[in-house]
Amino acid sequence: MCGIIAVAGFRDVIQDLYDGLILLQHRGQDAAGIITYNNQFHLKKANGLVQDVFHDKSLLRLRGTMGVGHVRYPTAGCSSEFEAQPFFVSTPFGIALAHNGNLTNAAELRKFLLEKEYRHLNTNSDSEVLLNVLSVAIRNQRPKGRLTPDQVFSAMKSVYKRCKGAYSAVALIGGQGIVGFRDPHGIRPLQIGKRKYGMKEEYIIASENSAFPALDFEFIRDVRPGEVVFIDHKNRLHSRQVRHGELNPCIFEWVYLAAPDSTIDGVNVYKARVRMGEALARQIKAAGIHIDSVVPVPDTGRPVAAGLAGKLNVRYREGLIKNRYIHRTFIMPGQNMRKRSLHFKLHPIELEFKGKSVLLVDDSIVRGNTSKKIVELVREAGAKKVYFASASPPIISPDPYGIDLPTTQELIGANMSVEEIRKYIKADGLFYGTVEDMHKAIWYGNPKIKHFSEGCFTKKYPTPEVTPKLLKELGSCRNSTRESFQNDEEEGDNQKMLALV
Repeated sequence: MCGIIAVAGFRDVIQDLYDGLILLQHRGQDAAGIITYNNQFHLKKANGLVQDVFHDKSLLRLRGTMGVGHVRYPTAGCSSEFEAQPFFVSTPFGIALAHNGNLTNAAELRKFLLEKEYRHLNTNSDSEVLLNVLSVAIRNQRPKGRLTPDQVFSAMKSVYKRCKGAYSAVALIGGQGIVGFRDPHGIRPLQIGKRKYGMKEEYIIASENSAFPALDFEFIRDVRPGEVVFIDHKNRLHSRQVRHGELNPCIFEWVYLAAPDSTIDGVNVYKARVRMGEALARQIKAAGIHIDSVVPVPDTGRPVAAGLAGKLNVRYREGLIKNRYIHRTFIMPGQNMRKRSLHFKLHPIELEFKGKSVLLVDDSIVRGNTSKKIVELVREAGAKKVYFASASPPIISPDPYGIDLPTTQELIGANMSVEEIRKYIKADGLFYGTVEDMHKAIWYGNPKIKHFSEGCFTKKYPTPEVTPKLLKELGSCRNSTRESFQNDEEEGDNQKMLALV
């Protein structure tokens, strides 16, 4: 997952873009970037959090009434600073693109661009591939001076025809406008908002509408699967369903990825998580165990635990305090970095655990390392019994659409039974939510969603090109990428040690 944003207005949009990325920071902490346009492009991007990448000097330099921004969570490609987004190509007009998702046929497209279009790519990122496919498609429209909405929609037909996988994207075309588009399955979220500026309207396109209220934008709607939105140079909004498809949103958005105050495809994230907790309560009650208190694993475990505790009529307690300066370990690049951060990410309140039987509630169990460490922390704090509940079912397969679950070997749910996992994390009891309960929790908010992208739980993927062979290839590619990153990380640590000697 990544966070993307585009703003089109009648005044400098840099403050909106910067603030918007701060509000989308949960979607990626590896790198950040913004590009704006006022008859020329102004770009700033680097590795790091939004507040670390941008300073007063760079914010003053990023002038323009249109711009796009990105926060990166690395899946395909790597954590190199050269792969920070937005990416830029100079022709036609100059195009900058920010992308959330993952192209499953990036290797095939890379070959097409090199051999047929003679385009050199500078990185291993599939987002750069998507940008160049879009660039070729717009060039083939042979625009004369001004790019028309019909030409944009026609170009996007070609993009949809070539690109497979998950892609929600925003693109800034120099002097022409902003394009936003969502893949035909709507796997990754994309939403539109507007606000008044005198008698005119300014527009925003972003991954989540939780960013809209603070920027004074009114939520309009979700971008539909296969739909293209074009905001032209006069800030007029045009949209067209270029490729008809069926909505298959990623179910993990409601489990973990999205902010709790977001509403995606008509379903509030917080309420969906509460309902997942209420469904889990039935399992706990049937097990007949005694629980003194329900304790969430912050932050995404909180609404699940609240729903569960309410149904069980058991007290809810914040027994684990999260260090607010340690960020989401799941999306940290490299297992070494994740393991290091676990030691000081959470701090137990001993009075909430000593001599008590507690139920810990988290959104999911991926590798099992975090869950095992948390159980150890709680036992050391004096808990008599430690039970563990996961809002989602066992994760048994990779996700090729932009979540860093690259290989089956890394997934504890794919290699152990529930009882074996319980023993591994050293819990007295382990409970998992079911796929059916997740469906019901989301369908309650929007029964029109018929299917989900949920292959990590079911091995059933919405796009037909995803086969066991493709998953293996993607896993091998990402493993080599992460090994390279970890080697670089270790080398950096060695250099720091030498500098200290």
